[in-house]
Amino acid sequence: MSAFNRVLVTGLPLVPKPIVRRVASRYVAGETLADAIRVIQDLNGKGAMATLDVLGEEVSERGRATAAVEEYLRALEAIDQAKIDSNVSIKPTMLGLKIDEGFCHENIARIVEKAKGYGNFVRIDMEDSTTTDATLRIYRDLQGRYGNVGCVLQAYMRRTLSDIEGLPDSGANARICKGIYVEPRRIAWKGFDTVRANYVQALDKLIARGVYVGIATHDEYLACAATALVDKHGLKRDRYEFQMLLGVDQELRGILLEGGHRLRVYVPYGRDWYPYSIRRLRENPEVARHVLKALLAGK
Repeated sequence: MSAFNRVLVTGLPLVPKPIVRRVASRYVAGETLADAIRVIQDLNGKGAMATLDVLGEEVSERGRATAAVEEYLRALEAIDQAKIDSNVSIKPTMLGLKIDEGFCHENIARIVEKAKGYGNFVRIDMEDSTTTDATLRIYRDLQGRYGNVGCVLQAYMRRTLSDIEGLPDSGANARICKGIYVEPRRIAWKGFDTVRANYVQALDKLIARGVYVGIATHDEYLACAATALVDKHGLKRDRYEFQMLLGVDQELRGILLEGGHRLRVYVPYGRDWYPYSIRRLRENPEVARHVLKALLAGK
C-alpha cells in the first residue's frame, strides 16, 4: 500500500458519517430488502445478474443469528416473487459460526433448503483464516446434500491451490477473489503481483477440474487473463461468470457484458451499512479515494 493510501485509510474514522453514507450509497443498495430488490431489477435490466447479501458478520448472540436466517428466508421469497435473476450470499459468522459450528451449519442448511425449493442458489462467503476450515467443511457437506451451494476461495491464501483439490468431484461451484482480510505472511501471499499470479493459477486449475467458477475481480489485468483462460479452455458461457461489487468500475462491468460474458453483481443491504462501508474503504484504498474526492468537492 502506498504512503498516500495508508494516510487515507488511517484517516477514515475522522470522516463525517454523512459523507461516508453518501459515498457508501454507491456500494450499498440501502437499508431495506425493498431497496435491494429495486437495485437488482435495475441491474437485470442492464443485463447483469445479482447476488443479494444481508449486511452483518461476527454475530455472538444466537438470537441475532436466527434473525439473520429469517431475513434470508424472506429475501429468497422476495426474489422468487419479484422474478428477478439473483441468488444470495451468506457469511458464516453472521449465522453463528463463532458461537458454535453445528448451530451455524443448521442455520445455513435452512437457507440452502429454502433456496433449493425455489430453484435458487446459495454462495457461502469466505471470511478470515480462522473460519476457512469450518466454512469448507460446511460447504462440502451441504453441497453433497443439496447441490445448490457454492464456496469462495481467496487467491492471496497460500493454501488455495491445495484447497481446490478438496472441492467435490462433481457439481463444485467456487468464486475466486483476491482476498481482503489482513493475514500474516506465513499463510498469505503479500506481493501485489504474487497475488495476481496465484489468482490466475487458481482460476486455471479450477477450470481444468471442471468447477463452475465465479471470477470476482475489478482488476482489468485479471479480467483480461480470465478471458484468455476462458478462450484457452474453450469454456462454454454457462460454465463461468464474472462477479463485481455494486458501484465499482461500472465501465468494466459494461465491457464484460458487451463482450458476451455473464456477470453477477454483489448487492448488499441492511442497517449495518456503516461498518461494512468502513471495512470496504479500508481494504480498498482505490474506493476510499472517492471519499477524499467527495470531501474536496464538498459533496
